Amino acid sequence: IFFLRKSRERSYGAERRLVAAPRTETASHPLKSVTVTVIKSGTKFPLSRSSSFGSQMSEGSSGFVDPLTSAMEGADPLSMFAAEEQTKKTSRSASKPPKESAEYFDDTFEPWSSKKMAILGKYTTSEKLSIATSFLSGPDKEKGAKAQTATVSDKVKHRLEQLDDFEEGSVQEMLNLSQQDYVHRIEELNSALVLAWEQDQRVKALKIAIQCAKLLADVSVIQFYPSKFVLITDILDTFGGWLIYNLLVIHFFFSFVLRASYDFTPEQVPESAKETCRNWFFKIASIRELIPRLYVEAAILKCYNFLTQGEHSRALGRLALMSRGCGDPLVAAYVRCYLCRVGVTVTPDFKDHLMICFDDFIQSYQQVMSDNVQNTLAVQKLELGQYLQLYMPAVNWILQCSAHKASNETLTQIVERCKEQKNRALLMNAVMSVFKPEFISLRAIEFNQIIRDSGDTIFPLHVLYRSLGSCVALSEPPNEHRLPLLNDVWKVVTKLKNPNEYIMCAETWSEFIAKNFGKREVNTILGDIIKHMTPDRAYEDHYPQLISILNKVMAHCKDFSQLFALEKFLPFIDMFQKESIKVDACKMIAECYVRSQNELTNDPIIINSLFFICKTMHDSVNSLTLEDEIRAISLLICGFIRSISFGQDKEQQLSFYVESRAAFTNIDTVLIHLIQSVNKLAMDTRQIVHGNHSRKTAAFVRACAAYCFITIPSLHSLFGRLHLYLISGRVALVNQCLSQGDAFFKAAIALLAEVPKSLEIDGKHRPTDPLLSDFMSNFISTLLIVPDSPEQGVMYLLRGLLNVVYEINWDRNSDTKARVFLMVLAMLSASVQDTFIYTVDKVDSNDTLYGSDPKYLDDLKKLSSTLVTEILKHLQTLDHPDTHRRQSVLAHEFFCCVIAHADLTSESMLNLAAKLWKLSQKHGLGDNKLSVRTLNSVKRKSSTVKAPQSGAYKQLLSQMQIQSRT
Repeated sequence: IFFLRKSRERSYGAERRLVAAPRTETASHPLKSVTVTVIKSGTKFPLSRSSSFGSQMSEGSSGFVDPLTSAMEGADPLSMFAAEEQTKKTSRSASKPPKESAEYFDDTFEPWSSKKMAILGKYTTSEKLSIATSFLSGPDKEKGAKAQTATVSDKVKHRLEQLDDFEEGSVQEMLNLSQQDYVHRIEELNSALVLAWEQDQRVKALKIAIQCAKLLADVSVIQFYPSKFVLITDILDTFGGWLIYNLLVIHFFFSFVLRASYDFTPEQVPESAKETCRNWFFKIASIRELIPRLYVEAAILKCYNFLTQGEHSRALGRLALMSRGCGDPLVAAYVRCYLCRVGVTVTPDFKDHLMICFDDFIQSYQQVMSDNVQNTLAVQKLELGQYLQLYMPAVNWILQCSAHKASNETLTQIVERCKEQKNRALLMNAVMSVFKPEFISLRAIEFNQIIRDSGDTIFPLHVLYRSLGSCVALSEPPNEHRLPLLNDVWKVVTKLKNPNEYIMCAETWSEFIAKNFGKREVNTILGDIIKHMTPDRAYEDHYPQLISILNKVMAHCKDFSQLFALEKFLPFIDMFQKESIKVDACKMIAECYVRSQNELTNDPIIINSLFFICKTMHDSVNSLTLEDEIRAISLLICGFIRSISFGQDKEQQLSFYVESRAAFTNIDTVLIHLIQSVNKLAMDTRQIVHGNHSRKTAAFVRACAAYCFITIPSLHSLFGRLHLYLISGRVALVNQCLSQGDAFFKAAIALLAEVPKSLEIDGKHRPTDPLLSDFMSNFISTLLIVPDSPEQGVMYLLRGLLNVVYEINWDRNSDTKARVFLMVLAMLSASVQDTFIYTVDKVDSNDTLYGSDPKYLDDLKKLSSTLVTEILKHLQTLDHPDTHRRQSVLAHEFFCCVIAHADLTSESMLNLAAKLWKLSQKHGLGDNKLSVRTLNSVKRKSSTVKAPQSGAYKQLLSQMQIQSRT
């Protein structure tokens, strides 16, 4: 057994200077690009990276080349990575065929694909539907088999007979289909179309497309017509844009397409491809019924690319005029909608057909009051207002295509045309929905007058005011128009009796009010909403709209003290009676406050209001609440606490933290934040008095320590408590509260006995030894500067810690206990120095209290001898084949501790070090690279430290080298 006779005397300043790396001042930024300096005098330098870097080097300068810049050949690494990413994006985009209309339309144009789901969700029915189809009939298959063996002329004749067969009544009608069955049948049609095409049955595919188009002439269940239009036109798009066009491309232009990415002219198309294309148009021209012929030709309109330049425009104009033959105004509107859809795809810059379609729609729109339409509505028991709603998708799309990149003059022309109509409400709503909000808001007074004078009782009035409100919310009207507009509109809106209609308008106009007016107007609208939504508890059916209103008001709030001071704000929040909805509302308010409140405040209105809001969120947390939800709520509460500051009134600040602790007791994150805030409060107080506490400030920092000491035990996290005890003890020590600091450290030592062997972390049980080792290292380093109490013995806190370490039931497969003893040995070595490596200002540590007292040093030596004995005993228990690697690693760590802290001039310590090195190398299981570095370190010490330590290191080095060779 070896005893630690004496620790090595240390000069910490000299050691720092000895190991410090040499420093030189740099002349240029290390990431600056390489430049070459040309010398006019004729002196030539080689154009190498080492000869110039950023600027010309002087003869005495070092030729330093930054490794990052050198690897990147002179470019800034971040810029290089960004350039590479941009290159990848460019190459990816270049590899895709360009969309013909992508460059013309910007983000303000809403594509049809984004409208489809809304249409399918809105226009539904519970009525029974029917569908006419013959694509699965038996005669079809027999005729197809016969046609395969016929001559060319017979094939042509047979195909024409197939088309005639369809038109002469071979179609079978399926009745009494539910909406779900109808959609399923449409999907089967689409699948049958693709399957027929893949089986090279072109006529059958055309026949299916014709049947689908013919379905759009059926208005037997009229309220489902917009959804049917979406479903059927998807099939037509597949037929024309995917099957036929790609057939021509793949068969005749495959190599050319790869080279030119679909960018070709009709002159480059071979005659065989043109002939095939004409054949398809001739087949479609032979369709006898108008609506199928219109839809199918429009579906393959893109194929005119193969025939003649500019033929799209002429065809669109011709088809737009043909649509006048549709008798039903609703069917005609959607035919024109499809023509506009195709037009923006194949020739987006051509707009002549758009105005034709709109003018023709205006003419056919007058038929909604005709006897034929009225009889249809009577049979289907549909009101006229509901019928007009069916036009909205078609009219909106036609006007959206006309309005895109249109001028204000175009808006004027369309508005004048709409004003001539009797039932102009639908048209005006479509105009406000598609034109730029800037155009509408500039003429908001005029639009309001048109709405008010329309006298249209058929189309819902609240829909018009909602559309107008959306425009003025997105783009503000002129200042002089805002208040008159609001007064005129709200006179009408406030008279709406239906809560659903009222809240739709209020939801839209609330953003306009919050953005452009002050607290008085906001308070007025909130009060009006409460007035309309409170009767019969109507608010319970409109929580989403109320949340949206709250979001809009909060988004444009600039002064939260004024907002919370509004008379109607908290009553508005009280309408959220459902707990989950109320919590969501409170989270929204807290998020907006935390995001927008950049300055600290002590406004009592803000504090009281947010206390109520945060308390609501806090009280919603229970055992079933998800961790992510708890984390989000805790972050919001901490953000609120962080924003409150009473400046120099530290006592008021502490009182606020006391109230917060009482309010938020269930969330560890909030309590930890409060404890850390109080610790910071104590440190701020110390900074104000420059460490010279008066009686008042001393009492205050002790009160802060008491707050922390009382709060920490309420935390659920065991290691959270340990670390906070340590941090709070340090804060108390720095503020010269020695008894409070001792209390924190004693509490931490007592808590160590409760640490289990494993904890559940992220759903898995993990050993606590690594966490405990990290804490011990931090804690033991703190005990160095803690002065011993006069009433206690030498190192009484350390002895208490060691007693707990002895009592802990350590894992047999862990060496953490021995490593803790190594940490204590290092700390004891620092404790016997005349001057500690670090101290606390105005706190006398043991180096001052004891100095070089022989009894003090003797006690430390005895304690060190005991620890060395315990470590050696542990090493002996590892002398087993299964634990040799652990023995080697621990022996090496012990060896490093000895050579770093022990006095090797002592023969016993030198022998201990030599034996530990031998033990670490005994089984050949150590880290070879680590061993080499250790040898080099001892070699360096032997040449740098002063005698007699240098001689001891040389002697040790000699023994280490001999043992390494053996």
